[in-house]
Formats: sequence, C-alpha cells, structure tokens
Amino acid sequence: MCLVNFNFQQHSKYKLIVVANRDEEYGRPTQAAHFWEDEPNLLAGRDLLQKGTWLGISKNGRFAALTNYRDPSEPPRPFSRGDLVRNFLTIDQTAASYISELRQKRELYGGYNLIVGNGEELIHYNNVLDETNIITPGAHSVSNASLNSPWPKVTKGRTRLQKYIDTHPEEVQIEELFSFLLDREQAPDAELPSTGVGIEMERNLSSLFIQIPDYGTRSSTVVLIDQQNNVTFVERTYIEGEFDSEKQFSFQV
Repeated sequence: MCLVNFNFQQHSKYKLIVVANRDEEYGRPTQAAHFWEDEPNLLAGRDLLQKGTWLGISKNGRFAALTNYRDPSEPPRPFSRGDLVRNFLTIDQTAASYISELRQKRELYGGYNLIVGNGEELIHYNNVLDETNIITPGAHSVSNASLNSPWPKVTKGRTRLQKYIDTHPEEVQIEELFSFLLDREQAPDAELPSTGVGIEMERNLSSLFIQIPDYGTRSSTVVLIDQQNNVTFVERTYIEGEFDSEKQFSFQV
C-alpha cells in the first residue's frame, strides 16, 4: 500500500520532485535500488518474487511509479503489476501511447495507479476507474484509491510537499524530504476511508509510515530531476520499521 507524493514543474530548480514510500509484507523478498543486470539502463528496486518494480527511472529520464488499488474483494489477475513500471522504462514509447495500450488490457492486472512520463510530461492512469489524468504543475499524491483522493495520508502528503516547495523556492534538502515520510501518526477514525479491510486495518494503513506485525514501510525514495536534467535518486530501506541502509545515485539524462 504505497504512497507517492510528487511536485511537477513548479520549482525553480527541479522539474520533478518525488517523495515516496513503498509498503509491503516484511517477508516478501526484495532487492534494493540498483541498475539491473538484465536492463542496465533501468534504476529501481526489485521485487524478487515477480521480478518487477514499484518505482524507477531510466538513464534517458523515463520515470514510472505504481501503487495498488485497495479492494480486498478483487479476484486474482493473470499478470503482475510490477511489470507495468519495468515495461515503460525499457521501451521507446510515449507516455500517452503506453497508457492507451494499457486501457485495452486493463482487466488483466489487479487494480493499480500508474504514473509514467519524464520531467516534461507525466500521466496518471487508474485501471479500476479507467481514469486518465494529465499531470498539471503543482503537488500531487496517490496512494491506494486514485490521484489526489481525499484520504488523510494523501491530503497530508500533498499538502506538506506543496508547503515545503512554497517555502523553499531555490533549493530542497533531501533529508527534509525524507522526514515527511517518517510520520507514523494515524488519522482520526472519522476521516478514514472504508475500503473493506476493517476499521483496525484502516487505522494502521492511514499513517504515511506504516509499521504493523508482518507488514509495513520497506523503503522510502526521493527522486529529483533538475532543469539541466541531472537526476538524483536516493533510496532508504527499513527492516520492521528500523533504518537499514541507503543508496544514492546521480547521473545526467
């Protein structure tokens, strides 16, 4: 149940600022961010079970991020959602064309939100709602409903990022961006969505950083693309809520 906050084409120095958490079962095997041996232009963490990923960027500046759509009644689907990010990052196809193709086979995947593009253009697609959004300048957030849905964690993430951008017009500090993602405060019951998982789980999943038995935030990622197309990618990994490691990458598109 991930959270992706991002600011697009609003900052004087950065075309794109991404501040994201990946939440997953603690026991699911995962490899930290790296340039993949079988796809050397792709920088991302990797789900070792299905071999896909949830967020990544390519050496030519293509960016993609994925969250699941929360619906416990959804039947199994034949294909892995993690392939959606990998595929976009490794092909030469416009974001609009890629989304158009996905719409034709949207029922083959479990519910998802997908953000694809680069520093010049971003598109969001939700396959459950068959909803496409051209991303406009400003701060946005997506978790497990749709883009900028009124969930407490989505509103909090989006509002905090926008406020930070407004008060830091010249430069951003990676450490301060990561600090947003460590918030473990749960939302009041009256503000929680009802997604079919029960009130206790709704509470547990309402914080930006999640830590419950067997499940929680496994990694946090900050991605920056500046006006000169310099990319900074920093990932921090966690083990049962405790910091484990950090990886940093920098390159120019």
